[in-house]
Amino acid sequence: MAARAATNSRAGSSAERPGNSAPAQAAGIELRGVARRFVNPAGVAFTALRNFTLTVKPGEFCAIVGPTGCGKSTTLGMVSGLDRPSAGTLTVGGRVVDGVTPGTGFVFQSDALMPWKSVVNNVMMGPVFAGVGKREAGARARDWLRRVGLSGFEDHYPHQLSGGMRKRVSLAAALITEPSVLLMDEPFGALDVQTKAIMSNELLTLWEQSRPTVMFITHDLEEAIALADKVVVVTASPGTVKATYSVDLPRPRGAVQEIRFGDRFRDLHHQIWESLREEVERAYARTAASAASREEQP
Repeated sequence: MAARAATNSRAGSSAERPGNSAPAQAAGIELRGVARRFVNPAGVAFTALRNFTLTVKPGEFCAIVGPTGCGKSTTLGMVSGLDRPSAGTLTVGGRVVDGVTPGTGFVFQSDALMPWKSVVNNVMMGPVFAGVGKREAGARARDWLRRVGLSGFEDHYPHQLSGGMRKRVSLAAALITEPSVLLMDEPFGALDVQTKAIMSNELLTLWEQSRPTVMFITHDLEEAIALADKVVVVTASPGTVKATYSVDLPRPRGAVQEIRFGDRFRDLHHQIWESLREEVERAYARTAASAASREEQP
């Protein structure tokens, strides 16, 4: 399934029609001076994040970019409540995160679908876990599959679908619970360019319908600008917020493969890339130096 940190507690009655329940209230996210430290297999302490401060307003689409290993995914794990900060404060909807965050949807880069379950059974798992009856949950799941363009594939299994179709199933499974917060960790990273563009357009269309708060991790700067209200650049490890850029492109955005040719898009890309490139080069140099050091050891 599209992994969910938690599902909404609304059960709904069997008399409800799919999609008629009120959307969840989007929740703001705030990190203040957050740090996350780990101990590696050698027993050495490693700091993934330091003094990480970020505010995402309710209903805002925030994209986070940074070099590999800078703590982007670690940040999502803490917001979801699946991990905890070593220091600092983290709140969602004004409440300190202390355990799994209610009302949160989580979509990963890799498939997180149950291979032994049909498409419709994967999508309906969230409502079922929230206490919705199977008949109502199935009706909602079929409605969401219709929304993501998968009518007719309800009884297929994940291995019978293309990568893009499986990603649509993951989106439906995450959004069916009407999350107030949607966390997305490089969800389209494994897709080809054409399929990624289609999925980006579909994501924006679905997001516009309910406007949950989104934290979207990506290594694709163009994707970040095309989708987000703001783009956050994270430094090389230990990660901290280096800069935040407001994306003042009008909404609805239209086709993401077209807006990237506009003058304002190119200006934003140039500004953000100048900041991001420094961190990517710093991370690359550090990795190269570490590899060289290991080679010199007897």
